[in-house]
Order: sequence, then structure tokens, then C-alpha cells
Amino acid sequence: MAQNDNPRGLAFAFRALRARNYKLFFAGQTTSLIGTWMTRLALSWLVYRLTKNAFLLGFVSFAGQIPGLVLGPFAGVWVDRWNRHHTLVWTQVLSMVQSFMLAGLTLSGHLQRVSGAVGMWEIILLSLLQGAINSFDMPARQAFVVEMIEDRDDLPNAIALNSSMVNASRLVGPSIAGAVIAATNEGWCFFIDGVSYIAVIVSLLMMHVAHRERAARRANVREEWFEGWRYVSSFLPMRMVLLLMALVSLVGFPYTVLMPIYASDILHGGAHTLGILMGAVGTGALISAGALAFRRSVVGLGRVIPMTAGLFGAALIAFAYSRSLWLSLPLLVLTGFGMMQQMAASNTVLQTIVEEDKRGRVMSFYSMAFMGVAPFGSLAAGIAARHIGAPLTLAIGGGLCIVGAAWFSTNLKAIRDHVRPIYRRLGILPEIASGIQAASALQRPPE
Repeated sequence: MAQNDNPRGLAFAFRALRARNYKLFFAGQTTSLIGTWMTRLALSWLVYRLTKNAFLLGFVSFAGQIPGLVLGPFAGVWVDRWNRHHTLVWTQVLSMVQSFMLAGLTLSGHLQRVSGAVGMWEIILLSLLQGAINSFDMPARQAFVVEMIEDRDDLPNAIALNSSMVNASRLVGPSIAGAVIAATNEGWCFFIDGVSYIAVIVSLLMMHVAHRERAARRANVREEWFEGWRYVSSFLPMRMVLLLMALVSLVGFPYTVLMPIYASDILHGGAHTLGILMGAVGTGALISAGALAFRRSVVGLGRVIPMTAGLFGAALIAFAYSRSLWLSLPLLVLTGFGMMQQMAASNTVLQTIVEEDKRGRVMSFYSMAFMGVAPFGSLAAGIAARHIGAPLTLAIGGGLCIVGAAWFSTNLKAIRDHVRPIYRRLGILPEIASGIQAASALQRPPE
């Protein structure tokens, strides 16, 4: 990329799209993610419509996420070994097959004939399958971002645009799904999702990806996993970012599992209401991602992480006790904003400070913190909602998010002391003292 190519204004917010491969990925993935969000809403509505059981609602979500905890870290080892481009092609093909299988079960009327808890086993198995696919897809996709962009300075922008892409889809997908369900049934949402994968598969196949030599691997998978574990657990900034991410995923993110209960039983609406609620979350998250896209540097994101985790928790508590749709919507906008700011800021910091040969493993730990612990939160939320109600369940989760944000803030100075030498070596911060390279080396975690 030419040094004098210095985009301004709106072009600056989309500067990562100057890279051909990333532009292809952005277009294909945006189309596919609309289908993904349609499936997420349709599946939760289908389960609750057929069973009226909060525990099963949580259990199906648990089944879709638990493979991320079991397989995620080991998947990261393989992502560091495999060709990430080819890995993504295969994960998208397998996800397309899974969506078509789910559509077939629903459109054939099979699930309606065996409605109730007994009839959920096929959905649970397909959710487990998708979770296993995602265990490889998510770290591969996160690590592949670096290979798609041509200017390393555009990495924070590419991550912000990824977040924008996810949340624009989160805004559009549930709204379409609500209309489709109201007009037909959930099966057509699954079918549309299956078709949408064609877009991202085609975009991946159209890319020109330079071959990159991988470092020779003499250790076995288990040894490389422990190497990655020692790397993230011994380096304070990574450890703190991942622990806060895991806490919020465990106690905060399961609010999405309980949304059908709010739409149906608390706000007295239907699938369309659920689509509007999820669309409000997507609106906040999209605003958040757009704000990140205009950031010029990763500097300062350390403060953003606890601030937005606290905002997410506070908005969740307020939403928990709302009984009005028009009050719930702005509160969910704030919820989505706080959630996405924390996620994207955490991702950007990790991607910036990680060593390249460990990127896949670090992003698998990020995926595990984001998705791996979430199934336990989903399961716990379903059980708790059944016994103490959905509002109190959400309020407790929001309170714990605030506690976690306060804990992170107390360690912020120590985190900065570790990260600044890395930023200086990367040219993000100016050199201010002689011998900075040696100091930077001392701050790196042990291998």
C-alpha cells in the first residue's frame, strides 16, 4: 500500500476494504451472516414454541456452544498448522450442509409431529455439529484477517469492520426472520441460511492468497496446546482480557437465550417482537462497531474494555425490569453497544500484541472465552429463569458484569506497563528512551 495513500472521512472508516481479499470476504460474509442471524432467532423461537420450556431453551444453546470449550483450544493448534484459507472453505461448506439438514427437518413437518422435549434430540445433535464446526471456524477466521489485509496498520480497522458486518447482519437478520416466521414457518429461515453460505464460499474461492510457510512443528498437539496456554496465562494483558471476556460471556451474554421469554411472556408479543428486540441489540452493536472503525489507533482501548463491560451490565439490569417495549428498545441498544465495544476492543488488543506463530492458538482461547463458557451460562440461565424468573436472572448477570469491570480497572496500570513496550516496538507508540527494544523483550511472556 502506498505510503501517501491516506484516506480521510468516510473512506478512512473503510480503509481495510482497499485490500482485494478483505473486500471479497466482507461482501460474502455479510450476506452469509444475515442467514446465520435468521437461524439463531428462528431456532430459539422454534424450541420455545414447541416446548414452552426455559430449561430446554437454555440446553439447546448449551449444545451449540459446548464444543467450543472442548475442542476450541486444540482447534487453535491445528489452525496454526493448517492453511487457514482452506480451513475456512471447509467450515463454510459444512455449515451450509448443517443448515439444509435443519431446514429439511422443519419443512417436512417432522419436528411438529414429535413436538415436546422428546422431539428436541435432532435439534440438539445438529446444534452440537454446528458448535464443533464453529470451534475451528472462529479461530481460523479471526487469524485469517491478518492474511487478508495488505497494510498491517489497517488491522484495527479490519477488526472493527468485522464487528460492523456481524452487527449489521444482527440488525437485518432477526427482522427478516420475524417476518418470515410470521408468514410461513421457521424452516424457511434455515433454508435461506443454507443458501447464504454460497456467497462466502464463492468469495473465499475468488481470493488470491499468497502461500505462507508455516514454522516446522516438532511438538505434538498436546505440547503445542500447553505452549499456547503458558503464553496466555503468563502474560498479564492477555490473561486479564480473556478472563473478563469469559466472565461476561458466562453471566451476561446468556440474556439472548431468554429473549423469547421476554418477547412472549413479559412483553406479550410474538416472533415479530422478538425480531424487533434483537434488532435493537444489533443497532447498538452496529453503532459501536462504526465508532471503532473511525479510531486511528489501538491506544486507549485498554480503558474502553472495562468501561463498556460495565455499561453492558448496567443496561442489562435496567432491561431486566422493563415491562414496556418502547423502554426495552433503547435499553437493548445500550446493551448491544456495550457488548460489542468490549468484544471488539478485546479482539483488537489481542490481535495487536500476539506473536504471529501463536495467533491461531490465542484466537482459539479468545473463542473459548467468548463461546466456550457461554454454554454453561446458557444452561444456568435456563435453570435460573425457571426457578427465580427471567428478570432476576438477567439482573444478577448484569451485576456480576459490573463487578468484573471494576476488577479489571484495578489492574489497568499494570496492563499498560506490559503493553506499551510492545506498542513501541510495533511503531504504534514513539520510542521515548534508549534501550527500549531490550525492555520490550523483557516484557514479553516466556515461551
